Amino acid sequence: MVQHAVVLPIEKNPVVAEIAELVARSRAAQAQIADYTQEQVDELIRAMVWAVAREDVAKKIAQHTVDETQLGNYDGKFLKIFRKTRATLYDIIDDKSVGVIEEDLARNLVKIAKPIGVIGALSPSTNPEATPVIKAISAVKGRNSIIVAPHPRAKLTNKLICDLMRDAIVQMGGPADLVLSIDTPSVEKTNELMRQCDRVLATGGGAMVTAAYSSGTPALGVGVGNAVITVDDTANLDDAAEKIRISKTLDLAASCSSDNSVVLLAGIYDEMLQKLQAQGGYVVNAEEKIKLQNTIWVDDHLNTAIVAQPAEKIAGMAGIELPEGKSFFIVPETGFGPDYPFSGEKLSVVMALYRAKDIDEAISLTNNIQAYQGQGHSCGIYSQSDENIMKLAFATKTSRVMVNQPQSASNSGNLWNGMRQTFSLGCGSWGGNGTNNNITWRDLINETWVSKPLAKAKTLPSDDVLFGSVIDKIK
Repeated sequence: MVQHAVVLPIEKNPVVAEIAELVARSRAAQAQIADYTQEQVDELIRAMVWAVAREDVAKKIAQHTVDETQLGNYDGKFLKIFRKTRATLYDIIDDKSVGVIEEDLARNLVKIAKPIGVIGALSPSTNPEATPVIKAISAVKGRNSIIVAPHPRAKLTNKLICDLMRDAIVQMGGPADLVLSIDTPSVEKTNELMRQCDRVLATGGGAMVTAAYSSGTPALGVGVGNAVITVDDTANLDDAAEKIRISKTLDLAASCSSDNSVVLLAGIYDEMLQKLQAQGGYVVNAEEKIKLQNTIWVDDHLNTAIVAQPAEKIAGMAGIELPEGKSFFIVPETGFGPDYPFSGEKLSVVMALYRAKDIDEAISLTNNIQAYQGQGHSCGIYSQSDENIMKLAFATKTSRVMVNQPQSASNSGNLWNGMRQTFSLGCGSWGGNGTNNNITWRDLINETWVSKPLAKAKTLPSDDVLFGSVIDKIK
């Protein structure tokens, strides 16, 4: 006799029912703030950040995150929850997100912001401390509610943070259920949340983002990171070496924005390599490269045991003698693609190093490396040559070019640049995404356009003006 699995009616499916209850609570809370004023909205998000970013609380969260996830380090986690959340609040607090948010006098248009409803937010294990906060204040800034689906490896951290924000909302007179979390996460629950919410905001691995786009709900996702950094012969080499080290080791490279490959122009290659070594880089030899490769990838898949781990631990796993004072690996490389795995994203304190004869070869390497992984995400350059900077920007398929800045601390926004603060980086069509934006509250609202007649109607110009020389060329 053939045994058939029992399929529960949808109303009796416990996962569907659990998520439906959460969504109903979230929707009820969102309705309570749908008519909040700008002042009320901004008071809420100030309170939400203050609840988690106070120094004593931030220290607790940072340690809790490291203890639970065993990813990254305390200093990196503390910076994210203490400083990144503040910077994100500062970035959006003066934005007008209620009522009329834009007027285009030339076209006689008025744009009115309206909430979407319930945001379903996916949070990764690599940045679980600040991601829920940044997504939550972006949602509430647009008068939405949010349900956070954490990675199982960070579920307790996520609950701690969401509970703190919920308490703060209540103390400000708002409904706690503006922020909800899935406290016992699973793939099935996350998928169901994506089906039932009004918009998905997905930050995480490729499979997660693909699932978001396949959910049937409008989704904002991110592409794979694999940042490539060029150093040309006009760069301040000491500054570049220090910032590459900062970027490569921040939170032990938990961020997909970490410098995965560095391209040095031939004229400064030897000098710059010495400076990178002085900053704590360890150049592996041919034998060590094989050992490292066999440790980082198992059966052609990234070994999760090395993700965001200290260099000493990775060296021990690989059987490499790592000298004292070395905090990241430098792997000389020449190729790109699946036969050269070091050219891909590594999520570890390991970077590939390339030599290029000139800026044109550096651009070619960047494009070829990112055609394998990371196209559309970001690249960077250390240079004092505007010609080289713009040449790289024009020729690469990338959403962000960071100039003379530590990549992983900069492309998601920082106080030293004008990028929007976020942990959700759209990669455009190059990365299979619907946006290139640093995703923030403006991506989490609907807009009504009010169009009034122009004071003076436009008139079509003559064919000679409109079509110009084309008229004589088309037969």
